[in-house]
Amino acid sequence: QVRLVESGGGLVQAGGSLRLSCQASGRSFSSYNVGWFRRATGKEREFVASITWNGGSTAYADSVRGRFTSSRDNAKDTVYLQMNGLKPEDTAVYYCAARLGRYAPLYTTPNSYGDWGQGTQVTVSS
Repeated sequence: QVRLVESGGGLVQAGGSLRLSCQASGRSFSSYNVGWFRRATGKEREFVASITWNGGSTAYADSVRGRFTSSRDNAKDTVYLQMNGLKPEDTAVYYCAARLGRYAPLYTTPNSYGDWGQGTQVTVSS
């Protein structure tokens, strides 16, 4: 099991940028694929992005593709989500989640991930 802590959320104007971090501890993070999800008030949790254990492959939701970029630094046990061109509809609590297993495919469903962070709030004003 790995413990995850998100940070970097905040309030930003539309068109602005934020970089979220997902810091891991407890096990070798380099063996985990990581997903980013978000939950807006009154809505279901939805997939945002995912990245393989070595950062070699990424996947994005259509709603964020071209604006968000996920990367990782395994030496720091940290995964990042760079968010540019933020829109009010990006307002949500953002979570990172981890799934053990190198060479596994990139999953986009929450149930595919076993370890979750507590979330960080992102608010985009218009």
